Amino acid sequence: MTDAELDQLCINTIRTLSIDAVQAANSGHPGTPMALAPCVYELWNRVLRFDPQDPIWPNRDRFVLSAGHASMLLYSILHLTQTKAVNPKYERLGTPTVSLDDIKKFRQLDSKCPGHPEYRWTSGVETTTGPLGQGFATSVGMAIARRWLAAHFNKPGYALFDYDVYALGGDGCMMEGISHEAASLAGHLGLAELCWIYDNNRITIEGSTSLAFSDDVATRFIGYGWNVTRVGDVNDLQMLARGFETFQKTTDRPTLIIVDSHIGYGSRKQDTHTAHGEPLGEDEIKYVKRQYGWPEDAKFLVPDGVYAHFEKGIGARGRDARAQWEQMFAAYAKEFPQLADEHTRMQKRDLPDGWDKELPVFPPDPKGLAGRDASAKVENALAKQYPWLVGGSADLAPSTKTRLTFDGAGDFEKTEFGRNFHFGIREHAMAAALNGMALSKLRVFGSGFFVFSDYARPSIRLSSIMELPVIHIFTHDSIGVGEDGPTHQPVEHLASLRAMPGLIVLRPGDANEITEAWKLIAETRHHPVVLVLSRQAMPTLDRTKYAPVAGLRKGAYVLADSDNPEVILIGTGTEVSLCVAAHEKLVASGVRSRVVSMPSWELFEEQDAAYRDSVLPPAITARVVVEQASNFGWERYVGRTGAMITMRTFGASAPLKDLITKFGFAPDNIVAAARAQLAQRK
Repeated sequence: MTDAELDQLCINTIRTLSIDAVQAANSGHPGTPMALAPCVYELWNRVLRFDPQDPIWPNRDRFVLSAGHASMLLYSILHLTQTKAVNPKYERLGTPTVSLDDIKKFRQLDSKCPGHPEYRWTSGVETTTGPLGQGFATSVGMAIARRWLAAHFNKPGYALFDYDVYALGGDGCMMEGISHEAASLAGHLGLAELCWIYDNNRITIEGSTSLAFSDDVATRFIGYGWNVTRVGDVNDLQMLARGFETFQKTTDRPTLIIVDSHIGYGSRKQDTHTAHGEPLGEDEIKYVKRQYGWPEDAKFLVPDGVYAHFEKGIGARGRDARAQWEQMFAAYAKEFPQLADEHTRMQKRDLPDGWDKELPVFPPDPKGLAGRDASAKVENALAKQYPWLVGGSADLAPSTKTRLTFDGAGDFEKTEFGRNFHFGIREHAMAAALNGMALSKLRVFGSGFFVFSDYARPSIRLSSIMELPVIHIFTHDSIGVGEDGPTHQPVEHLASLRAMPGLIVLRPGDANEITEAWKLIAETRHHPVVLVLSRQAMPTLDRTKYAPVAGLRKGAYVLADSDNPEVILIGTGTEVSLCVAAHEKLVASGVRSRVVSMPSWELFEEQDAAYRDSVLPPAITARVVVEQASNFGWERYVGRTGAMITMRTFGASAPLKDLITKFGFAPDNIVAAARAQLAQRK
C-alpha cells in the first residue's frame, strides 16, 4: 500500500467510525466529521506534538474542537491514536480513553463519547465544548497562558513552554459574538502560538449560510490583526500541510486557516443541512461506504495497518517530544529548583509555602470598608506569595479594585508578561479565556460589575461543568450602585448564579469575612467561585463580641445570639450589619433574637443536617431574611411564612440613602418584621 493509499485509508476510517457511531445512536452530526477527516488526520498524525501515552504532559500542543457537535471527529482520532486514560476519578487507568465499545455507545449513558466533548470525562479532550464559539474563545486563554508560562519559566537552553494551540470551528462559531470578542483580543496580543481552523462549509442547521451570514471572514480577521491563509479543498493534504507550515512560520500574530469543505463528503446529501444534524440512514451509509471503497456492510471497522500508522506518526513523534521535555525538565530542576517547584505545585494545583502569611486581619470599625477595598488588600497580600495567581478585568480594574499593585506585578501585553491582564470590554471572552488559562493550570481571576455577570454566564457555567477553580470577582453587588439605576443594579443575579450546580457563590458580610473567603478560595481546587463584593462601606464587626469569622467556611453561621432565641435574622453582604443593628435593638427590648450570616448557600448545603439545624433550628419558625436582591429561593430558609426584606422589583436611579429608604433596608424595618413574625406565632 502506498503512503497516499494509507493516508486515505486512515481518513476513511475516521469517517466511517463517525458515520457508524451516529447511526447506532440514532443521534448526532455525521456531516462535519465526514468533511473534516482529512484536516484532523493531517494535523494529528503529522503536526501535533501530543503523546497519546501521556495526554496531559505540560508542553503538549492543544487541540480544541470548538465545533463540539462534530465530537466523533475527536473521539475517532483519540481511539485511533490509542490515547490513554489518565484521570482515575472518571476513567480506568492504563486503558484507552476511547475504546471501540465507547464509540459503539456514542451518546449513551456512561460512554466516554458523550454528545459533545467533556473535559475530565475523556482524556485527550482539552476543554468542554458544545456552545458554539466557546472553544475558540477558550483556546485564546490557552495561548495567553502559554505566553505567560514561557515568560515566567523559560530560561536560556530550557524552552519549558513552547506549545501551540489549534482550534477547529465552523460557521456557527464564527457567528457567535464570543468569537468576535476573543479574536479581537488575540489579535491585539499578537498570539502567534494560536491557530484557528475555520471549516467553511456554508451550511448550518436551517440550510445555506446565505440565509443569515455573508461576512467576509478573511477581511474581518485581517482587520483583527491575524494572518489569514486558505485551503481550497480539505481533501488536499499537501495544501493542508502548507497551511500548518504557514502558521508555524508566523511569529507575530495568530493565524486563521480557512478550509473549504463539503459537509457530508461522499454522501448524496452532501452540502445539505440534513447531512449536518441527522444520521444518514442505512441505505445512504451503504452508498457512502461504496464511494469510500469501504465494505458497505462493515460496522466500526478499523482496517489492518491503521493503528500502526498512527503509532509511527503521532505516537512516535509525541513520545520523543515528551521524553526530550522530561529530560530537559530534570536538568532544569537542578539548575532552577525554585521555579521547578513552582511548576510542579502549579500542575498539581497545590499552594506555595507561606501563601497566607500576610493576609490581613481587620480591626473593628463601625465605618468599615467597602467590600471591593477590603478584597483588594487581601488579594494583593495573597498574590504576592502566590506567583501563578494572575488575572484582570473587563476594563473595570479601577472600579473593582482588582489590580495587583505590589512591586513586580506588572502588566500582560503584547511585549510585557506581568500578572495584570487587560481583557477589554469583553466579559464573555474574558470568562472563556480564564477557563483556558485555568486549563493550563494557572490560578486565575477576572472581575467586573455584578450586573455584567449576565454577559459572562455561559463561560462561568462551563467552568463549573469542568470543575475549574476560576475566581470570578464581581463588585457593585446591589442597589447600592445608586444613581446608575436599574440597568446597573443586580437584582436577580445572586439567585441565578446560586442555581448553577458546582458553583460556589460567596457574598461576605464584612472585611474579615472577605479575608476568610479568600482563604477558602485559595484552597479550592475543583469549583469555580463567584466572590460578590460591595461598592459601599460596611462595618467591620468586633469578633471579640460576635462569632469567629471561620464560620464562613460552613456557608452560614450564628454570628450573634441570645439564650433560647425566638426569632432568627438572616443576612448576607452589606445587610449583615443591618441585621446586627436590628438584633441589638431587639435584645435591648427583651426580644431573644439570633443573627445568622449566610455568605454561601452552597457551602451551607454541604454541611450535615445536625449543623444546619443548629444554625437554623426547625422549631424556630419566626424568621426574617434581609438581602438587597431577589427573594427567589429564600423560602428554603425562612419558610412560606417567613418575612423577606428583599427586592421584588428592579431598582431605581437615586442616591443610596434614598434607595435604602424606598426599599426598606433599615434596622427599624427589620425589627418591625421580627416583631410581626413573633406576633403571628402567638
